[in-house]
Amino acid sequence: MDDFLTDFQSDNFFMQQALREAQKALRATEVPIGAVIVRGDEIIARGWNQVETLKDATAHAEMIALTAAQEVYGDWRLEGCTLYVTKEPCPMCAGAIVHCRPDRVVYGCRDPKGGAAGGWINLLESNPPLNHRCEVVPGVMEEECGGIIRGFFREARARKAEARLRGGGADPEGDRLN
Repeated sequence: MDDFLTDFQSDNFFMQQALREAQKALRATEVPIGAVIVRGDEIIARGWNQVETLKDATAHAEMIALTAAQEVYGDWRLEGCTLYVTKEPCPMCAGAIVHCRPDRVVYGCRDPKGGAAGGWINLLESNPPLNHRCEVVPGVMEEECGGIIRGFFREARARKAEARLRGGGADPEGDRLN
């Protein structure tokens, strides 16, 4: 029982760190998703969504964190690591995760329309398995992780509606969020 309690507390602590990364994305007007990669009880890499900032469709929080972790770790294989991410990974990120081979993936809110860790499909625990299977822990701090994303899109829709009412043309940020 103590091990479960410790894991739960650790998962919450590291998810809070991923939420801090999501806040960075929010401040940059990016979809607020954050990730951290942990080895033992040390964060070795961080990432936040930077698709618009970098003009790169692959610049998801998970991808940035995976790349940074590989550099720190000195290997593309991230065995012995745990990825914490505020939103369920998409198929692109799940594919990269499988190839990088972390032991665990812990995520906050589910994505029933496009999640690839159990929401829409499950690439991380597929059967037959891909070249690696990760332990998946969904729903850690789910309300907090989902709340920041819902708030972001609520504000984006409000900005778009306001721009329409002003008749000033389309809001470039609002248009990309459809």
